[in-house]
Amino acid sequence: MQQQTVVDYRTDPSQYRHWSFEVDGNIARLKLDIAEDAGIRPGYKLKLNSYDLGVDVELHDALNRIRFEHPQVRSVIVTSGKDRIFCSGANIFMLGVSSHAWKVNFCKFTNETRNGIEDSSKHSGLKFVAAVNGACAGGGYELALACDEIILVDDRNSSVSLPEVPLLGVLPGTGGLTRVTDKRHVRHDLADIFCTSVEGVRGQRAVDWRLVDAVAKPAQFADVVNQRAAKLAENSSRPASAKGIQLTKIERTQSADALEYAHVSVQIDRSKRTATLTVKAPQGEQPSSIEAIEEAGAAWWPLAMGRELDDAILHLRTNELDVGTWILKTQGDAAAVLAADQTLIAHQDHWLVRQTLGLLRRTFARLDVSSRSLFALIEPGSCFVGMLAELVFCADRAYMLVLPDEPEREPVIELDAFNFGLLPLVNDQSRLQRRFYEESGPLEAARAAVGKPLNGDAAQQLGLVTAALDDIDWEDEIRIAIEERAAMSPDALTGLEANLRFASQENMVTRIFGRLSAWQNWIFNRPNAVGEKGALKLYGTGQKAGFDFNRV
Repeated sequence: MQQQTVVDYRTDPSQYRHWSFEVDGNIARLKLDIAEDAGIRPGYKLKLNSYDLGVDVELHDALNRIRFEHPQVRSVIVTSGKDRIFCSGANIFMLGVSSHAWKVNFCKFTNETRNGIEDSSKHSGLKFVAAVNGACAGGGYELALACDEIILVDDRNSSVSLPEVPLLGVLPGTGGLTRVTDKRHVRHDLADIFCTSVEGVRGQRAVDWRLVDAVAKPAQFADVVNQRAAKLAENSSRPASAKGIQLTKIERTQSADALEYAHVSVQIDRSKRTATLTVKAPQGEQPSSIEAIEEAGAAWWPLAMGRELDDAILHLRTNELDVGTWILKTQGDAAAVLAADQTLIAHQDHWLVRQTLGLLRRTFARLDVSSRSLFALIEPGSCFVGMLAELVFCADRAYMLVLPDEPEREPVIELDAFNFGLLPLVNDQSRLQRRFYEESGPLEAARAAVGKPLNGDAAQQLGLVTAALDDIDWEDEIRIAIEERAAMSPDALTGLEANLRFASQENMVTRIFGRLSAWQNWIFNRPNAVGEKGALKLYGTGQKAGFDFNRV
């Protein structure tokens, strides 16, 4: 078993080892050419364009750079730089030597990155074509599935496959099973054959089964791909001519128990297994015009804060496995947050504002799917208003201090349009819709409270917080709640939180994460996959897996 590797999600194209992209007018070509010897950890080679976490860290960065630095790009061609191999999926030897936590976190991040491709297609008009120019297996096909269209070279050798079940004793963990049915509408009996076969499906049969959109002979392949990309670009809402902004490096100061960014801070208490994430309101004069926003670029508070919060979440999730409870706090001028909200709302049709909203949407959604207990503490000096009030509604529990004798210090919550759909969950609900099961009464009561500062008693009456506590009870109640949480089984809490956070309304994305959290998480622990004679452990050795054939 390898020791945990500290992962830094911050990168830029000058540091890429596996991806490159070039922009030609309104089309970008994103090319995967994985360096065998450049795994994020030692002990395996990334052969056959197989990937590990480091490959997806680069992909996450590349997608953001296309979104923000190249606004004229309307469609992206995702292809391979290697001959006759598109991508063979997640590196099996990496999985075989990885801890259970590493495998699950790896699958979760790759899921989020692929979901981000679909999110950009749905919300911002950035379309994707998978140009499958060789063998495409496992996670490679899952990458293709995330694209709007899949074009497969018809060279008698190239195929698409999901061979995890027969070869590894696990499931296609980055959404393969779900996208094959929910997105591609592959008939379930054909999907059964497809997902239990090693050799895959090629040529016209792949089109007939709906596994790809089209095939093309090698001589015509490039032209067909370019035509498809151009056709998708025609209907994109991305600007034809706009100057992008540079995504500068996210600066942070790190110590043994803290991360400090310009707008986010993280304090870790290892004895209590908690991390306190504090999001800070903007300070000083903030841009309100498009010209000023463009001039601010990556330093504009909503964008800078969103990028910092995303980095903090990823750092904690990957590198601090024992820290099971995240305490969400805010700090600063509530009026400044509300003003920033109004600027975003006023200019939401502008490409840069729309991309910023997209980044915030994906960042808050990353909180929703993180297997950590989330407690929000609303205290004096807090600014849980507008978009930052979404942190309250992300939380599994929210505690609010009431100070009837000190009204000038009493914290408040204030709602605006951000709380009614601008930052939806991955299941397309607003967090208030999820909170109230879309019942009209409490939703309308909350809507009627827009623009009104709500103290603890008012917020509790509207159902916006879990409990409103006075200063006599505050310290003890919070301490007990955190201590009780820390004593519970993390496995049980992961299941509990995931079930409660996505109550009532499901969609393809929640099913992907649900199946990862439940099915794949369980399978990764089973001896048929990871035991001494498990298929995942013995892959590549020439030995036959030994299965326990009892169904459970």
